[in-house]
Amino acid sequence: KRKKRRIPNPPTPFLLIFQYNTQLGPPYHILVDTNFINFSIKAKLDLVQSMMDSLYAKCIPCITDCVMAEIEKLGQKYPVALRIAKDPRFNRLPCTHKGTYTDDCLVQRVTQHKCYIVATVDQDLKRRIRKIPGIEIMYISNHRYNIEGMPDDYGAPRF
Repeated sequence: KRKKRRIPNPPTPFLLIFQYNTQLGPPYHILVDTNFINFSIKAKLDLVQSMMDSLYAKCIPCITDCVMAEIEKLGQKYPVALRIAKDPRFNRLPCTHKGTYTDDCLVQRVTQHKCYIVATVDQDLKRRIRKIPGIEIMYISNHRYNIEGMPDDYGAPRF
């Protein structure tokens, strides 16, 4: 009596990820969260350059008014983050809603416009974004940026 063996699915090839979301393509628009900037500073990573290294394409970091307000609130605690957020290479996105809860703002924005990659290290926000099909998550591991769901072969080169 032979036992049937189940072979696990191979990792999703890089290009198949974009099959689900046709709006996602270079130049990549990356929605940056507050804690992503702070963790990038701790890991001594240049935001824009590291994004380009991980995606092998031009990247436009985008920052919403909510995230900017959150960084300004933490201004004395994280002065470098405030200086990075005010970088002219960052694209400012105006918010029309009331309040400054950034997680709701980012989730709402990627639900409406599926042309963003969300850069965050916040576990709760990652969990909420994973429920939205076609949205990729950029995170930090081993002092480099990675994209969730992409095989390591397509991540940033190891140094």
